[in-house]
Amino acid sequence: MTMLATYCERAGTAGLLAEPINLITNTAFVIAAVFAARRLVAKPDLGLRNSWDLGLLILLLGAIGIGSALWHSFATVWAVLADVIPITLFINLYLLSFGWRVLRLRPLALAGLWLGYQVLSVGLVALTGPELLNGSVGYLPALAFLVGFWWVLRRRADPLAPTLLAACLLFIGSLTFRTLDMALCGLMPLGLHFLWHLLNALLLYLLLRGLIGAHRA
Repeated sequence: MTMLATYCERAGTAGLLAEPINLITNTAFVIAAVFAARRLVAKPDLGLRNSWDLGLLILLLGAIGIGSALWHSFATVWAVLADVIPITLFINLYLLSFGWRVLRLRPLALAGLWLGYQVLSVGLVALTGPELLNGSVGYLPALAFLVGFWWVLRRRADPLAPTLLAACLLFIGSLTFRTLDMALCGLMPLGLHFLWHLLNALLLYLLLRGLIGAHRA
C-alpha cells in the first residue's frame, strides 16, 4: 500500500519517480560512505578487531542512502522501515562509539549516556507528537546530544571540537530545510528536502571522519 509522503516534491502524486530529486540526492550518502571507508582503510593502526563499530557505521551510512531512496521512490510501509531503521541504528551506535572512543566513558557511564538519549527521544515525541516541525521533532534529541558533545570537547580543548561545531551547524541547517519543506511549496515546487539529504551526507561523513581520527587503541 502506498503512503502519502509529506514532501513538497511528491505533492500528492504516486509512482517510482514521484520524487526524482529526493531520490537522486540520496547517492550523497553512498558517496560519503565510500570516502569514509577509504579513510578507515588508510589507518594502519585500525584492524578489524578494534574498528568493527566504525565499519558498521560506514555500512549503515550507505544503508541510510539506500533506505531513503526506497522510501522516496515507493512510499510504502516497508519502504519507511528501510528508511528509518538504518538511521536509528546509526544514531545509537554513533552515540556509543563516540562515548567510548572520544569521551572515554566507562561501561556504566556509557550505558547511562545511551539510556539518557532513549528517555529524551521517546519522551519528546510522546509530549509533542511525531508530526511537529514537519516530522523533524524526532531529530532534536540527536542535535541536543551533538551540541553537548561539542561543548564537552570545547571545554577540553580537544582538536575534534571544530569538527563537532561544523557538524552542529550542518545539522541545524539540514533540520531547518527539512522543517520548511512543505511550508515553502508555493515558492519552491521541488521543495527543500533534498538539501536535508546533501547536508546530512556531509554531516555524517564529518562525524565518521572524527571518530576514525580519534582511534582508541
